[in-house]
Amino acid sequence: MMPRVVFVVNDAPFFLSHRLQLALGVQAAGYDVHVATPEHARVHEIRSAGLPFHPIPLLRGTAGAVSDMRGALGLARLYRWLRPDIVHHVAHKPIILGSLAARWVGAPAVVNAISGLGYAFLAEGPKAALRRRLILAGYRAAFNHRRAIGIFQNPDDVRLFVGRGILRREQYVIVPGSGVDLTAFRDTPEPPGPPRVVLPARMLWDKGVGEFVEAIRQLRASGLSLRADLVGDTDLANPAAVPIDRLRSWTEEGVVQWLGHQTDMARIYAEAHIVCLPSYREGLPKVLLEGAACGRALVATDVPGCREIAREGENAILVRARESQPLAEALARLISDRFLRVRLGRRSREIAEAEYGVERVIEATLEVYTSFLAPSRGRGITHP
Repeated sequence: MMPRVVFVVNDAPFFLSHRLQLALGVQAAGYDVHVATPEHARVHEIRSAGLPFHPIPLLRGTAGAVSDMRGALGLARLYRWLRPDIVHHVAHKPIILGSLAARWVGAPAVVNAISGLGYAFLAEGPKAALRRRLILAGYRAAFNHRRAIGIFQNPDDVRLFVGRGILRREQYVIVPGSGVDLTAFRDTPEPPGPPRVVLPARMLWDKGVGEFVEAIRQLRASGLSLRADLVGDTDLANPAAVPIDRLRSWTEEGVVQWLGHQTDMARIYAEAHIVCLPSYREGLPKVLLEGAACGRALVATDVPGCREIAREGENAILVRARESQPLAEALARLISDRFLRVRLGRRSREIAEAEYGVERVIEATLEVYTSFLAPSRGRGITHP
C-alpha cells in the first residue's frame, strides 16, 4: 500500500504558496497525499492540483479554548478516518492541536514543521509573554512523542527549542524553507529606468513595513529618484496587520505604491532592481529565496531566517531590525551603485541554485518520511 501523508495547515493560501510543490513532490514519490485546511475560496486550487482536500474547523489567531478544542476534535476525527502513516503539521496551531489529536487516535508518526515563530515571539508586554509561555508549553507537549520530529528552517529556532528543553537534539532536521522553483523564477537582467525597490510580504508591522516606508520617505527627501512598491495583502487575522487605510494613505501620499496581492511574482522581481525585507524575525522567507533566484540584490535585517539566504557583502546588505535610518542608507548605496547591485544579484542566483532549489526540500522531507517507514513492513513505523 502507498504510505499516506496528511498535510495540515491552518490557511489554504499559505499551503498553496509554501507547501503545494512539496506535496506534489511527495505524491510523485509514491505517497498518497491528502491536504487539510479550513474552508477558503481557493481550496478548489488544491483539488485541481490532484490532491484530496479535507476541510477542518481550525481557526487562525486567538480563537479561544472552545474553538481550539473543536479544532483538535475535528483533526482527531479526520485522522481516525484516514488512518495516515504520517501527519505533517505546519505552523503553531496545527502543530499543537494536531499533535494532541494524533496522540488521541494513535497516529503512528508526526512531522511538525516550524515555519517561523511569528507575532507571539516578537510582541512585548505581559499578554504576549503569557501567550509565548502557552505556545512553548504546547510545543513541549507536541514533541513529547517518540515518533515526532521537527523540521526547522534555521538554526536559531532550533537552539531556542533545544535550550528550552522542548525537543531532544536528535529530534529535528533543518530543511531550507519552502525552496524555490528555479525554472519559474529565472535569472533576468535589470530593467531600464529608475531603480525599483520592492518589499514583498504580508503587510504586517513586524515585516518592517513601517521602517521601509520611513526609509523611502528619507530617500525621496534626499533627492534620489526611485520607485518603491509594497507587494502583498494585509492579514487582518494577525494582530500586527497594517490597516488598509494606512496602506492606501501611503499610496495617496506618493511615498510608496501598495500593489496588494500579486499572482505573478516572477514578473514583479524581473521588473525590480532590489528586493527588500526588513523583517523582525523569519523562518526562512520565501520572498528572499525568490528574489535571489531572479538574480536580485537583497536588503534584509540581520535576524534569524533572513541571514540564512541574505548574506552580508556576498549577495546582500544586512541592517539592524526596527530602524529606518540604516535601512535608508543600505538602499541608497544600492540605488546609487549599479555595479554593486549586479554583483550581489549574480551571487544571489548562484546561492539559490546551489542550496535552495525546491527539489532539495522535497528530497530532505522524503528522507524524514522514510526514516519513519520500515520498507519491509509496508505501513509499519520505526523510530527515526
